[in-house]
Amino acid sequence: MLLATLARALWIFLPAYVSNMAPVIFGGGKPVDLGKRWLDGRPIFGSHKTIRGLVSAWIAGWITGLAIGAPEYGALAGVAASLGDLLGSFIKRRMGIPPGEKAPFLIDQLDFMLPAAAVAYAMLSVDIVEVLIAILITPVLHVLTNTIAYLLGLKPHPW
Repeated sequence: MLLATLARALWIFLPAYVSNMAPVIFGGGKPVDLGKRWLDGRPIFGSHKTIRGLVSAWIAGWITGLAIGAPEYGALAGVAASLGDLLGSFIKRRMGIPPGEKAPFLIDQLDFMLPAAAVAYAMLSVDIVEVLIAILITPVLHVLTNTIAYLLGLKPHPW
């Protein structure tokens, strides 16, 4: 029963996970904030959040949604995940944390997941237990995938 619930949670949140990983592979280029600064003089999002990365996240979410038979959900989960990631970057910049550096309080691990969980809860017949399982396993998956990306030379740090 628990294994089936875990598998369903991973399946449901696959568009958000893939969307969150896509910018590591396809990102780069012009920053989303166009190099502008916020009222505090710090970058709005920073140089690591790029237009190409954002678009690749949206497309990856939609394609993954197609693959699991829920393209509309995949598209919205991809958008929600990337907007959550942008919010996390905005918060990190306000805290004075440079792009690419670790943030406290699981910001880096859950910023994309919480908005995607809201979309899943609203659009699918997802149980709150599946949402909680996804939220609990996401930090572990995040560390694992970032370590793999680092070992493959896709990221400069294993976080």
